[in-house]
Amino acid sequence: MSIDVVPEWMSELDSEDVSFIKKFILASGSLKEIAAQYGVTYPTVRLRLDRLIQKIQINDTTASEPYVALIKRLAVNEKLDFDTAKILIQEYRKQTKGDPL
Repeated sequence: MSIDVVPEWMSELDSEDVSFIKKFILASGSLKEIAAQYGVTYPTVRLRLDRLIQKIQINDTTASEPYVALIKRLAVNEKLDFDTAKILIQEYRKQTKGDPL
């Protein structure tokens, strides 16, 4: 059985993310094995997995809050630091809280 429609969260991933997921599955989820394959430390692989999880979770907020999703994506991709991202999101939510739209 093949997938006729690729889920939106998958379409947002780059080729490196997809490759990492494939290796992760083939390694039965062993981060130690993935670390050995990439020639990096376990914490490095754990960080990579955490960022991938964040990317997937961000997709869930895209429909309801596209601005917040953009800010989170920038932070996950290290284009914006997390403290600044938090401030921007808090201010956005304060301003839109009273907005009837």
